Amino acid sequence: LVTLGGAAQAVRVRAAGLEDRVTVLLHDYRELTDRYDKLVAIEMIEAVGWRNFDRFFARGSDLLEPDGLALLQAILIDDRAYDVEKAGRSFITTFIFPGGALPSMEVMARCVRRRTDLQWLGVEDLTADYVLTLRHWRERFLTASGELDTAGYDLRFRRLWELYLRYCEAGFMERRITDVQA
Repeated sequence: LVTLGGAAQAVRVRAAGLEDRVTVLLHDYRELTDRYDKLVAIEMIEAVGWRNFDRFFARGSDLLEPDGLALLQAILIDDRAYDVEKAGRSFITTFIFPGGALPSMEVMARCVRRRTDLQWLGVEDLTADYVLTLRHWRERFLTASGELDTAGYDLRFRRLWELYLRYCEAGFMERRITDVQA
């Protein structure tokens, strides 16, 4: 398995004794040249921006062996709200992920049909579980505030991230946004 990630992921792979089975690449997905039997993208598409959704899926398809499999976990917006999401500025796109955009399921399906030979094998909605996940992340973040202060993350930063975590938790709870694996 090859995964794109950072130093933290590489450390976790080493700690688990999986270096012979998992390679962590510190590369932009657009720069990869090899082909892979499996690809995993966990909440990455939201950061590429709506102008690059086609390119994201096309590149993933190009990187896969003909019988390869891909797993995509994505935060989605309802199809009916996509155009507003794409055109608007929000707390998230202004302060957290500038240039990012949430896709909708229909937008992703159109990109896959238009730019790839990929086929959807299944979609699982993780939204209910994600509400709890975000709650746990927020609680851990708040518990670590002393460590964050020591590491140089000021009160403004901590408040911004607490708001972000609460904002997302509420969005998932109200199902304004969803989290799926496909």
